[in-house]
Amino acid sequence: MENKLKKGNAMDAFIEGGRNGWNIGVHSTLPNVLMAFALIRVLDILGLLSIIERVFAPVMMIVGLPGAAAAVLMAAVMSMGGAVGVAVGLLTTGALQEGRHIAILLPSIYLMGSLIQYIGRVCGTIEIPPKYYTHLIIISIVVAFLCMFVMNLIV
Repeated sequence: MENKLKKGNAMDAFIEGGRNGWNIGVHSTLPNVLMAFALIRVLDILGLLSIIERVFAPVMMIVGLPGAAAAVLMAAVMSMGGAVGVAVGLLTTGALQEGRHIAILLPSIYLMGSLIQYIGRVCGTIEIPPKYYTHLIIISIVVAFLCMFVMNLIV
């Protein structure tokens, strides 16, 4: 059996890891965050953010958040980086309060983060029938809301 590990020193591994991390950040994460931040600004300017806030306010009130926070959760389903960008955008518009609202939202961003991407990659790879994808998404969303409820009690 052949050993596939590359020989080298720790400094080379550190530099290579840093280079890979930089590339992921610049080419994947940063564009998602910037796009989401810009999207929130556009929604705010067009007045659509206030509509989102009114529509989702009753549900989000249960977990101690304003209705606009629903935009963060919608973005989280598509991209964790995008959800962070939306949260920052909502902070700049004043729709979210810094500490409390972010503390409630942060765990749900990770619990729901990139669901669409990962459902396809993971479930497709292990050959889970597509009819169960909806169930998996619903479970993630329910767990995220339970987490937000608990976080609201804690903070």
